[in-house]
Amino acid sequence: MSEGNGVHTVHRDGVWVNEVGGQQVGGSFDHKDAAVSAGREEAIARGTEHHIHGLDGQVHEKNSYGNDPRSIPG
Repeated sequence: MSEGNGVHTVHRDGVWVNEVGGQQVGGSFDHKDAAVSAGREEAIARGTEHHIHGLDGQVHEKNSYGNDPRSIPG
């Protein structure tokens, strides 16, 4: 992965934002779906993971858009 721990879609101060390395990238969103879509595009552009957090702060979903190793059995 080229971006350390990737793009995180999180809820901050009443809005949804995307962060990379703790710094906000892009705008803020009133609805989670819009933030997730923008975060996905950011992760794809960066070739990294996208971590989608819930209101509780926990990661609820994680997707990888990087160069994953193909040596995984199965």
